[in-house]
Amino acid sequence: MTHVTEHPLVQGGRSAALATACVRGGVAAGLGLGVLAVLVIAAWISSPYPDSGPVGALHVAAGIWLLAHGVDLVRTDTLSGLPAPLGIVPLLLVALPVWLVHRAARDTLDPGGNGVRPRPSPGGAVSAVAGGYLLVAAAVVVYSESGPLPADLVTAGLWLPAVVTGAAGAGVWTALGRPFPGQRQAAAALRAAGLGTLTLLGGGAVAAAVSLAWHAGRAQASFEGLAGEWSGRVTVLLLVLALLPNMAVWGAAYGLGPGFTLGTGALATPLGLAGDPAVPPFPLLAALPAEGRGTWVHWATAAVPLAAAVVQGGCVGRAARSWAVRDAALTALGAAWGCGVAVAVLAGAAGGPLGSGRLSAFGPVWWQAGAATVLWGACVGLPVTLGVRAWGRRVPRSRRPRPAPVPAAASGAAAGAVLPAAAPSGGAGSGPEAAPDRRTAAEPKAPAAPQTDTGEAAGSTPYSEGNARTDPVGDRFGGPFGDPYADPFGDPGYEPYDYLPAAWEPSPPPPATD
Repeated sequence: MTHVTEHPLVQGGRSAALATACVRGGVAAGLGLGVLAVLVIAAWISSPYPDSGPVGALHVAAGIWLLAHGVDLVRTDTLSGLPAPLGIVPLLLVALPVWLVHRAARDTLDPGGNGVRPRPSPGGAVSAVAGGYLLVAAAVVVYSESGPLPADLVTAGLWLPAVVTGAAGAGVWTALGRPFPGQRQAAAALRAAGLGTLTLLGGGAVAAAVSLAWHAGRAQASFEGLAGEWSGRVTVLLLVLALLPNMAVWGAAYGLGPGFTLGTGALATPLGLAGDPAVPPFPLLAALPAEGRGTWVHWATAAVPLAAAVVQGGCVGRAARSWAVRDAALTALGAAWGCGVAVAVLAGAAGGPLGSGRLSAFGPVWWQAGAATVLWGACVGLPVTLGVRAWGRRVPRSRRPRPAPVPAAASGAAAGAVLPAAAPSGGAGSGPEAAPDRRTAAEPKAPAAPQTDTGEAAGSTPYSEGNARTDPVGDRFGGPFGDPYADPFGDPGYEPYDYLPAAWEPSPPPPATD
Protein backbone atom coordinates (compact mmCIF):
# COMPACT_ATOMS: atom_id res chain seq x y z
CA MET A 1 0.00 0.00 0.00
CA THR A 2 2.89 2.34 0.80
CA HIS A 3 4.54 1.69 -2.57
CA VAL A 4 1.33 2.50 -4.46
CA THR A 5 0.92 5.74 -2.51
CA GLU A 6 4.49 7.08 -3.02
CA HIS A 7 4.94 6.19 -6.69
CA PRO A 8 2.62 8.89 -8.14
CA LEU A 9 4.20 11.47 -5.85
CA VAL A 10 7.69 10.63 -7.09
CA GLN A 11 6.64 10.79 -10.70
CA GLY A 12 4.86 14.08 -10.13
CA GLY A 13 7.93 15.51 -8.36
CA ARG A 14 10.20 14.64 -11.25
CA SER A 15 7.84 16.16 -13.76
CA ALA A 16 7.65 19.35 -11.73
CA ALA A 17 11.45 19.42 -11.49
CA LEU A 18 11.76 19.11 -15.28
CA ALA A 19 9.21 21.89 -15.79
CA THR A 20 11.12 24.08 -13.34
CA ALA A 21 14.36 23.39 -15.20
CA CYS A 22 12.72 24.36 -18.49
CA VAL A 23 11.53 27.62 -16.96
CA ARG A 24 15.03 28.26 -15.62
CA GLY A 25 16.41 27.93 -19.13
CA GLY A 26 13.90 30.39 -20.52
CA VAL A 27 14.62 32.89 -17.74
CA ALA A 28 18.36 32.63 -18.42
CA ALA A 29 17.76 33.47 -22.09
CA GLY A 30 15.58 36.40 -21.16
CA LEU A 31 18.15 37.78 -18.74
CA GLY A 32 20.93 37.72 -21.32
CA LEU A 33 18.75 39.31 -23.95
CA GLY A 34 17.58 41.96 -21.49
CA VAL A 35 21.11 42.98 -20.49
CA LEU A 36 22.17 43.48 -24.10
CA ALA A 37 18.94 45.31 -24.89
CA VAL A 38 19.58 47.78 -22.06
CA LEU A 39 23.09 48.48 -23.33
CA VAL A 40 21.96 48.98 -26.92
CA ILE A 41 19.06 51.24 -25.97
CA ALA A 42 21.35 53.29 -23.72
CA ALA A 43 23.75 53.76 -26.63
CA TRP A 44 20.84 54.69 -28.90
CA ILE A 45 19.52 57.25 -26.44
CA SER A 46 22.94 58.85 -25.90
CA SER A 47 23.67 59.04 -29.63
CA PRO A 48 23.21 62.59 -31.01
CA TYR A 49 22.30 61.30 -34.47
CA PRO A 50 20.15 58.16 -34.10
CA ASP A 51 19.30 56.76 -37.52
CA SER A 52 16.52 54.44 -36.33
CA GLY A 53 13.82 54.26 -33.70
CA PRO A 54 13.54 52.05 -30.60
CA VAL A 55 12.33 49.15 -32.74
CA GLY A 56 15.53 49.21 -34.73
CA ALA A 57 17.53 49.30 -31.47
CA LEU A 58 15.71 46.20 -30.25
CA HIS A 59 16.47 44.43 -33.54
CA VAL A 60 20.15 45.30 -33.11
CA ALA A 61 20.07 43.92 -29.56
CA ALA A 62 18.52 40.68 -30.80
CA GLY A 63 21.19 40.39 -33.50
CA ILE A 64 24.04 40.98 -31.05
CA TRP A 65 22.54 38.39 -28.68
CA LEU A 66 22.47 35.82 -31.47
CA LEU A 67 26.00 36.77 -32.50
CA ALA A 68 27.15 36.02 -28.95
CA HIS A 69 26.01 32.41 -29.51
CA GLY A 70 28.11 32.00 -32.67
CA VAL A 71 25.32 32.79 -35.13
CA ASP A 72 26.38 34.68 -38.26
CA LEU A 73 24.45 37.82 -39.11
CA VAL A 74 23.71 39.45 -42.46
CA ARG A 75 24.03 43.22 -42.83
CA THR A 76 21.46 44.58 -45.22
CA ASP A 77 22.18 48.33 -44.92
CA THR A 78 25.47 48.38 -46.81
CA LEU A 79 26.73 51.13 -49.12
CA SER A 80 26.55 48.85 -52.12
CA GLY A 81 23.08 47.61 -51.28
CA LEU A 82 24.23 43.96 -51.32
CA PRO A 83 23.93 41.96 -48.13
CA ALA A 84 27.23 41.33 -46.38
CA PRO A 85 27.89 38.62 -43.77
CA LEU A 86 29.17 39.35 -40.27
CA GLY A 87 30.65 36.29 -38.58
CA ILE A 88 33.32 37.41 -36.09
CA VAL A 89 31.97 36.69 -32.62
CA PRO A 90 33.07 38.97 -29.74
CA LEU A 91 34.16 36.23 -27.37
CA LEU A 92 33.65 38.34 -24.25
CA LEU A 93 29.94 38.52 -25.07
CA VAL A 94 29.84 34.72 -25.17
CA ALA A 95 30.67 34.66 -21.45
CA LEU A 96 27.28 36.18 -20.55
CA PRO A 97 24.91 33.58 -22.07
CA VAL A 98 27.26 30.71 -21.22
CA TRP A 99 27.38 31.75 -17.57
CA LEU A 100 23.62 32.15 -17.38
CA VAL A 101 22.94 28.70 -18.84
CA HIS A 102 25.66 27.20 -16.66
CA ARG A 103 24.10 28.65 -13.52
CA ALA A 104 20.60 27.56 -14.48
CA ALA A 105 21.70 23.94 -15.01
CA ARG A 106 23.76 23.94 -11.82
CA ASP A 107 20.91 25.28 -9.71
CA THR A 108 18.54 22.70 -11.17
CA LEU A 109 20.45 19.88 -9.45
CA ASP A 110 20.86 21.82 -6.22
CA PRO A 111 18.97 19.88 -3.51
CA GLY A 112 17.92 23.08 -1.76
CA GLY A 113 18.07 24.05 1.86
CA ASN A 114 16.16 21.08 3.33
CA GLY A 115 17.51 18.54 0.83
CA VAL A 116 14.05 17.13 -0.02
CA ARG A 117 13.31 19.07 -3.18
CA PRO A 118 12.85 16.69 -6.13
CA ARG A 119 15.62 16.81 -8.71
CA PRO A 120 15.73 15.51 -12.27
CA SER A 121 18.43 13.23 -13.57
CA PRO A 122 21.60 14.84 -14.99
CA GLY A 123 20.53 14.12 -18.56
CA GLY A 124 17.04 15.41 -17.87
CA ALA A 125 18.44 18.61 -16.37
CA VAL A 126 20.57 19.28 -19.46
CA SER A 127 17.67 18.60 -21.83
CA ALA A 128 15.15 20.66 -19.88
CA VAL A 129 17.38 23.72 -19.39
CA ALA A 130 18.62 23.67 -22.98
CA GLY A 131 15.07 23.13 -24.27
CA GLY A 132 13.68 26.13 -22.41
CA TYR A 133 16.57 28.30 -23.56
CA LEU A 134 16.25 27.24 -27.20
CA LEU A 135 12.54 28.01 -27.24
CA VAL A 136 13.32 31.65 -26.47
CA ALA A 137 16.23 31.60 -28.94
CA ALA A 138 13.96 30.36 -31.73
CA ALA A 139 11.59 33.26 -31.10
CA VAL A 140 14.52 35.71 -31.23
CA VAL A 141 15.71 34.23 -34.55
CA VAL A 142 12.26 34.74 -36.03
CA TYR A 143 12.12 38.28 -34.68
CA SER A 144 15.54 39.19 -36.12
CA GLU A 145 14.49 38.27 -39.65
CA SER A 146 12.53 41.51 -39.94
CA GLY A 147 15.37 43.76 -38.74
CA PRO A 148 18.60 45.16 -40.18
CA LEU A 149 20.68 42.21 -38.84
CA PRO A 150 18.84 38.99 -39.68
CA ALA A 151 20.38 35.71 -38.53
CA ASP A 152 21.87 33.14 -40.87
CA LEU A 153 19.63 30.10 -40.45
CA VAL A 154 22.37 27.55 -41.12
CA THR A 155 24.67 28.78 -38.38
CA ALA A 156 21.68 29.39 -36.11
CA GLY A 157 20.72 25.74 -36.39
CA LEU A 158 24.30 24.57 -35.85
CA TRP A 159 26.06 26.75 -33.29
CA LEU A 160 23.14 27.88 -31.15
CA PRO A 161 22.16 24.38 -29.87
CA ALA A 162 25.82 23.39 -29.50
CA VAL A 163 26.70 26.38 -27.30
CA VAL A 164 23.58 26.07 -25.14
CA THR A 165 23.88 22.31 -24.65
CA GLY A 166 27.58 22.55 -23.85
CA ALA A 167 27.01 25.26 -21.24
CA ALA A 168 24.17 23.27 -19.66
CA GLY A 169 26.33 20.17 -19.55
CA ALA A 170 29.11 22.14 -17.86
CA GLY A 171 26.64 23.34 -15.23
CA VAL A 172 25.47 19.79 -14.47
CA TRP A 173 29.10 18.66 -14.29
CA THR A 174 29.78 21.41 -11.74
CA ALA A 175 26.74 20.41 -9.69
CA LEU A 176 27.99 16.81 -9.56
CA GLY A 177 31.35 17.89 -8.14
CA ARG A 178 33.34 18.16 -11.40
CA PRO A 179 34.11 14.45 -11.65
CA PHE A 180 36.79 13.27 -14.05
CA PRO A 181 36.78 9.98 -15.94
CA GLY A 182 37.57 6.88 -13.95
CA GLN A 183 40.69 6.11 -15.93
CA ARG A 184 43.78 7.88 -14.68
CA GLN A 185 45.12 8.45 -18.17
CA ALA A 186 41.95 10.18 -19.40
CA ALA A 187 41.75 12.44 -16.34
CA ALA A 188 45.42 13.41 -16.64
CA ALA A 189 45.02 14.13 -20.36
CA LEU A 190 42.06 16.43 -19.72
CA ARG A 191 43.88 18.35 -17.00
CA ALA A 192 46.97 18.75 -19.15
CA ALA A 193 44.90 19.87 -22.15
CA GLY A 194 43.18 22.51 -20.03
CA LEU A 195 46.45 23.83 -18.64
CA GLY A 196 48.02 23.86 -22.09
CA THR A 197 45.08 25.79 -23.57
CA LEU A 198 45.14 28.38 -20.78
CA THR A 199 48.90 28.83 -21.16
CA LEU A 200 48.58 29.22 -24.91
CA LEU A 201 45.82 31.82 -24.62
CA GLY A 202 47.67 33.71 -21.89
CA GLY A 203 50.83 33.83 -23.98
CA GLY A 204 48.85 34.98 -27.02
CA ALA A 205 47.28 37.77 -24.97
CA VAL A 206 50.71 38.92 -23.78
CA ALA A 207 52.13 38.90 -27.32
CA ALA A 208 49.16 40.86 -28.67
CA ALA A 209 49.31 43.38 -25.82
CA VAL A 210 53.01 43.99 -26.41
CA SER A 211 52.41 44.56 -30.12
CA LEU A 212 49.51 46.90 -29.37
CA ALA A 213 51.63 48.91 -26.95
CA TRP A 214 54.38 49.08 -29.59
CA HIS A 215 51.89 50.61 -32.06
CA ALA A 216 50.03 52.71 -29.49
CA GLY A 217 50.15 55.87 -31.60
CA ARG A 218 48.48 54.23 -34.57
CA ALA A 219 45.84 52.63 -32.32
CA GLN A 220 44.98 55.99 -30.72
CA ALA A 221 44.61 57.67 -34.11
CA SER A 222 42.27 54.91 -35.26
CA PHE A 223 40.19 55.20 -32.09
CA GLU A 224 39.76 58.94 -32.40
CA GLY A 225 38.90 58.70 -36.08
CA LEU A 226 35.99 56.31 -35.59
CA ALA A 227 33.89 58.55 -33.37
CA GLY A 228 34.12 62.16 -32.29
CA GLU A 229 31.44 62.28 -29.58
CA TRP A 230 31.81 60.70 -26.14
CA SER A 231 28.86 58.37 -26.71
CA GLY A 232 30.39 56.97 -29.88
CA ARG A 233 33.76 56.58 -28.21
CA VAL A 234 32.18 54.68 -25.31
CA THR A 235 30.53 52.36 -27.80
CA VAL A 236 33.82 51.77 -29.62
CA LEU A 237 35.56 51.15 -26.29
CA LEU A 238 32.96 48.55 -25.30
CA LEU A 239 33.44 46.82 -28.64
CA VAL A 240 37.21 46.82 -28.11
CA LEU A 241 36.77 45.21 -24.69
CA ALA A 242 34.45 42.57 -26.13
CA LEU A 243 37.05 41.67 -28.75
CA LEU A 244 40.01 41.32 -26.36
CA PRO A 245 39.65 37.51 -26.08
CA ASN A 246 39.65 37.36 -29.89
CA MET A 247 42.92 39.24 -29.81
CA ALA A 248 44.39 36.60 -27.47
CA VAL A 249 43.35 33.80 -29.83
CA TRP A 250 44.86 35.65 -32.78
CA GLY A 251 48.13 36.08 -30.90
CA ALA A 252 48.20 32.38 -30.03
CA ALA A 253 47.55 31.42 -33.67
CA TYR A 254 50.33 33.76 -34.75
CA GLY A 255 52.81 32.15 -32.38
CA LEU A 256 51.77 28.64 -33.41
CA GLY A 257 52.98 29.29 -36.93
CA PRO A 258 49.93 29.29 -39.26
CA GLY A 259 49.09 32.87 -38.32
CA PHE A 260 45.86 34.47 -39.54
CA THR A 261 44.39 35.84 -42.70
CA LEU A 262 43.77 39.54 -43.32
CA GLY A 263 41.38 39.14 -46.19
CA THR A 264 41.64 36.88 -49.17
CA GLY A 265 45.21 36.68 -50.41
CA ALA A 266 46.89 38.13 -47.29
CA LEU A 267 48.51 36.09 -44.52
CA ALA A 268 50.40 37.19 -41.39
CA THR A 269 52.87 34.69 -39.91
CA PRO A 270 56.09 35.01 -37.86
CA LEU A 271 57.99 34.69 -41.14
CA GLY A 272 56.42 37.89 -42.43
CA LEU A 273 53.30 39.50 -43.84
CA ALA A 274 52.52 38.27 -47.34
CA GLY A 275 49.95 39.72 -49.72
CA ASP A 276 47.90 42.90 -49.68
CA PRO A 277 45.91 43.02 -46.43
CA ALA A 278 42.42 44.52 -46.42
CA VAL A 279 42.37 45.97 -42.91
CA PRO A 280 39.49 48.22 -41.85
CA PRO A 281 40.28 51.05 -39.41
CA PHE A 282 39.98 49.67 -35.88
CA PRO A 283 42.16 50.18 -32.77
CA LEU A 284 42.96 46.50 -32.18
CA LEU A 285 44.03 45.98 -35.79
CA ALA A 286 46.77 48.53 -35.28
CA ALA A 287 48.75 45.76 -33.53
CA LEU A 288 49.21 43.86 -36.81
CA PRO A 289 52.81 43.38 -37.93
CA ALA A 290 54.23 45.57 -40.62
CA GLU A 291 54.63 44.35 -44.16
CA GLY A 292 57.80 42.54 -45.08
CA ARG A 293 59.87 39.70 -43.69
CA GLY A 294 59.73 38.85 -40.02
CA THR A 295 62.57 39.58 -37.59
CA TRP A 296 63.69 37.96 -34.36
CA VAL A 297 60.97 39.91 -32.56
CA HIS A 298 58.31 38.10 -34.58
CA TRP A 299 60.06 34.76 -34.23
CA ALA A 300 60.12 35.17 -30.45
CA THR A 301 56.37 34.54 -30.39
CA ALA A 302 57.20 30.85 -30.87
CA ALA A 303 57.96 30.84 -27.12
CA VAL A 304 54.20 30.91 -26.51
CA PRO A 305 53.38 27.43 -27.91
CA LEU A 306 56.72 26.16 -26.59
CA ALA A 307 55.79 27.15 -23.04
CA ALA A 308 52.30 25.68 -23.46
CA ALA A 309 53.72 22.36 -24.66
CA VAL A 310 56.22 22.25 -21.77
CA VAL A 311 53.48 22.91 -19.21
CA GLN A 312 51.28 20.29 -20.83
CA GLY A 313 54.04 17.68 -20.93
CA GLY A 314 55.12 18.44 -17.37
CA CYS A 315 51.58 17.93 -16.08
CA VAL A 316 51.35 14.52 -17.73
CA GLY A 317 54.87 13.55 -16.67
CA ARG A 318 54.21 14.26 -12.99
CA ALA A 319 51.08 12.15 -13.10
CA ALA A 320 52.78 9.29 -14.98
CA ARG A 321 55.64 8.54 -12.58
CA SER A 322 54.28 5.10 -11.76
CA TRP A 323 52.95 4.31 -15.25
CA ALA A 324 54.50 2.40 -18.08
CA VAL A 325 56.22 4.31 -20.88
CA ARG A 326 53.48 3.39 -23.35
CA ASP A 327 50.70 4.74 -21.09
CA ALA A 328 52.60 7.98 -20.48
CA ALA A 329 53.20 8.50 -24.21
CA LEU A 330 49.55 7.84 -25.11
CA THR A 331 48.37 10.22 -22.40
CA ALA A 332 50.67 12.96 -23.71
CA LEU A 333 49.32 12.47 -27.23
CA GLY A 334 45.76 12.55 -25.90
CA ALA A 335 46.47 15.84 -24.14
CA ALA A 336 47.90 17.26 -27.37
CA TRP A 337 44.78 16.29 -29.28
CA GLY A 338 42.51 17.72 -26.58
CA CYS A 339 44.35 21.03 -26.63
CA GLY A 340 44.23 21.04 -30.43
CA VAL A 341 40.46 20.56 -30.47
CA ALA A 342 39.97 23.41 -27.99
CA VAL A 343 42.20 25.77 -30.00
CA ALA A 344 40.44 24.83 -33.24
CA VAL A 345 37.03 25.69 -31.75
CA LEU A 346 38.28 29.00 -30.37
CA ALA A 347 40.00 29.88 -33.64
CA GLY A 348 36.83 29.16 -35.57
CA ALA A 349 34.82 31.42 -33.25
CA ALA A 350 37.43 34.21 -33.18
CA GLY A 351 37.57 34.51 -36.96
CA GLY A 352 35.07 34.75 -39.75
CA PRO A 353 33.85 37.06 -42.46
CA LEU A 354 33.62 40.81 -42.01
CA GLY A 355 31.93 41.40 -45.30
CA SER A 356 31.92 40.23 -48.87
CA GLY A 357 34.74 40.14 -51.37
CA ARG A 358 38.18 40.44 -49.85
CA LEU A 359 36.79 40.61 -46.30
CA SER A 360 35.10 37.23 -46.57
CA ALA A 361 38.04 35.54 -44.79
CA PHE A 362 39.40 37.21 -41.70
CA GLY A 363 41.22 35.77 -38.71
CA PRO A 364 42.88 32.40 -37.99
CA VAL A 365 41.94 29.27 -39.92
CA TRP A 366 40.55 26.80 -37.41
CA TRP A 367 41.95 23.57 -38.81
CA GLN A 368 45.43 25.01 -39.31
CA ALA A 369 45.57 26.34 -35.75
CA GLY A 370 44.33 23.02 -34.35
CA ALA A 371 46.80 20.95 -36.37
CA ALA A 372 49.71 23.18 -35.32
CA THR A 373 48.72 22.80 -31.67
CA VAL A 374 48.71 19.00 -31.98
CA LEU A 375 52.16 19.07 -33.63
CA TRP A 376 53.62 21.24 -30.87
CA GLY A 377 52.18 18.93 -28.24
CA ALA A 378 53.52 15.81 -29.95
CA CYS A 379 56.99 17.14 -30.79
CA VAL A 380 57.65 19.02 -27.54
CA GLY A 381 55.11 17.81 -25.01
CA LEU A 382 55.83 14.11 -25.52
CA PRO A 383 59.61 14.32 -24.85
CA VAL A 384 58.96 16.56 -21.85
CA THR A 385 56.50 14.00 -20.50
CA LEU A 386 59.00 11.17 -20.78
CA GLY A 387 61.78 13.28 -19.29
CA VAL A 388 59.71 14.41 -16.29
CA ARG A 389 58.57 10.83 -15.76
CA ALA A 390 62.14 9.53 -15.79
CA TRP A 391 63.29 12.30 -13.44
CA GLY A 392 60.48 11.53 -11.02
CA ARG A 393 61.35 7.82 -10.94
CA ARG A 394 64.97 8.37 -9.96
CA VAL A 395 66.08 7.54 -6.40
CA PRO A 396 68.15 10.25 -4.67
CA ARG A 397 71.45 9.22 -3.14
CA SER A 398 70.20 10.08 0.32
CA ARG A 399 67.37 7.55 -0.06
CA ARG A 400 69.35 4.72 -1.59
CA PRO A 401 69.60 1.63 0.66
CA ARG A 402 73.02 1.26 2.28
CA PRO A 403 74.55 -2.03 3.50
CA ALA A 404 74.25 -2.50 7.25
CA PRO A 405 77.59 -2.27 9.09
CA VAL A 406 78.94 -5.57 10.43
CA PRO A 407 79.67 -5.46 14.21
CA ALA A 408 83.30 -5.97 15.16
CA ALA A 409 82.54 -8.76 17.61
CA ALA A 410 80.47 -10.63 15.05
CA SER A 411 83.13 -10.22 12.40
CA GLY A 412 85.73 -11.49 14.85
CA ALA A 413 83.59 -14.46 15.74
CA ALA A 414 83.00 -15.23 12.07
CA ALA A 415 86.68 -15.01 11.38
CA GLY A 416 87.42 -17.28 14.33
CA ALA A 417 84.83 -19.78 13.15
CA VAL A 418 86.76 -20.57 10.02
CA LEU A 419 90.21 -20.81 11.61
CA PRO A 420 91.21 -24.44 12.23
CA ALA A 421 92.85 -25.51 15.46
CA ALA A 422 96.64 -25.32 15.25
CA ALA A 423 98.66 -28.45 16.03
CA PRO A 424 100.58 -28.30 19.27
CA SER A 425 104.30 -27.83 18.90
CA GLY A 426 105.15 -30.15 21.76
CA GLY A 427 103.67 -33.37 20.46
CA ALA A 428 100.35 -34.91 21.34
CA GLY A 429 100.13 -33.29 24.76
CA SER A 430 98.82 -29.84 25.44
CA GLY A 431 101.12 -27.12 26.51
CA PRO A 432 101.25 -23.41 26.88
CA GLU A 433 102.14 -22.90 23.24
CA ALA A 434 99.16 -24.89 21.96
CA ALA A 435 96.60 -22.85 19.96
CA PRO A 436 93.12 -22.96 21.51
CA ASP A 437 90.24 -24.59 19.69
CA ARG A 438 87.69 -21.87 18.80
CA ARG A 439 83.96 -22.53 18.38
CA THR A 440 81.41 -20.51 16.47
CA ALA A 441 78.90 -18.33 18.27
CA ALA A 442 76.09 -20.17 16.51
CA GLU A 443 77.23 -23.59 17.72
CA PRO A 444 75.02 -24.83 20.59
CA LYS A 445 76.70 -25.19 23.90
CA ALA A 446 77.32 -28.76 25.04
CA PRO A 447 75.58 -29.80 28.25
CA ALA A 448 77.72 -29.58 31.35
CA ALA A 449 79.24 -32.81 32.60
CA PRO A 450 78.10 -34.09 36.00
CA GLN A 451 80.01 -32.69 38.90
CA THR A 452 81.96 -34.71 41.44
CA ASP A 453 82.21 -34.12 45.12
CA THR A 454 85.29 -32.01 44.58
CA GLY A 455 83.42 -29.71 42.25
CA GLU A 456 85.18 -30.93 39.12
CA ALA A 457 83.59 -32.32 36.00
CA ALA A 458 83.65 -36.06 35.68
CA GLY A 459 86.40 -37.31 33.45
CA SER A 460 88.26 -34.05 33.51
CA THR A 461 91.29 -32.74 35.22
CA PRO A 462 91.49 -29.62 37.31
CA TYR A 463 91.82 -26.39 35.46
CA SER A 464 95.27 -25.62 34.38
CA GLU A 465 97.00 -23.80 31.64
CA GLY A 466 97.09 -26.98 29.61
CA ASN A 467 93.38 -27.77 29.49
CA ALA A 468 91.94 -24.31 29.88
CA ARG A 469 89.13 -23.66 27.39
CA THR A 470 88.86 -20.37 25.64
CA ASP A 471 86.06 -17.89 25.40
CA PRO A 472 83.67 -18.81 22.48
CA VAL A 473 83.18 -15.15 21.49
CA GLY A 474 86.78 -14.14 21.10
CA ASP A 475 88.42 -14.53 24.57
CA ARG A 476 86.66 -11.47 25.88
CA PHE A 477 86.84 -12.66 29.48
CA GLY A 478 90.38 -14.14 29.37
CA GLY A 479 92.02 -15.26 32.55
CA PRO A 480 92.85 -18.74 33.69
CA PHE A 481 89.22 -19.85 33.94
CA GLY A 482 88.65 -20.37 30.22
CA ASP A 483 84.97 -20.86 29.27
CA PRO A 484 82.77 -18.17 30.93
CA TYR A 485 79.70 -20.42 30.66
CA ALA A 486 81.23 -23.12 32.92
CA ASP A 487 81.41 -23.14 36.70
CA PRO A 488 84.60 -21.29 37.62
CA PHE A 489 84.50 -22.11 41.36
CA GLY A 490 82.96 -25.59 41.48
CA ASP A 491 79.70 -24.37 43.08
CA PRO A 492 76.89 -26.91 42.43
CA GLY A 493 74.23 -24.13 42.68
CA TYR A 494 75.81 -21.98 40.00
CA GLU A 495 73.57 -20.97 37.06
CA PRO A 496 74.86 -18.85 34.15
CA TYR A 497 72.98 -15.58 33.46
CA ASP A 498 73.62 -12.43 31.61
CA TYR A 499 72.14 -9.89 33.97
CA LEU A 500 72.47 -9.02 37.63
CA PRO A 501 69.53 -9.42 40.00
CA ALA A 502 67.99 -6.43 41.66
CA ALA A 503 69.00 -7.63 45.13
CA TRP A 504 70.73 -10.63 46.60
CA GLU A 505 68.42 -13.04 48.37
CA PRO A 506 69.70 -15.37 51.05
CA SER A 507 69.77 -19.02 50.15
CA PRO A 508 67.41 -21.31 52.04
CA PRO A 509 68.87 -23.09 55.08
CA PRO A 510 70.10 -26.63 54.53
CA PRO A 511 67.76 -29.38 55.60
CA ALA A 512 68.20 -30.77 59.06
CA THR A 513 70.03 -34.05 59.34
CA ASP A 514 69.70 -36.68 61.97
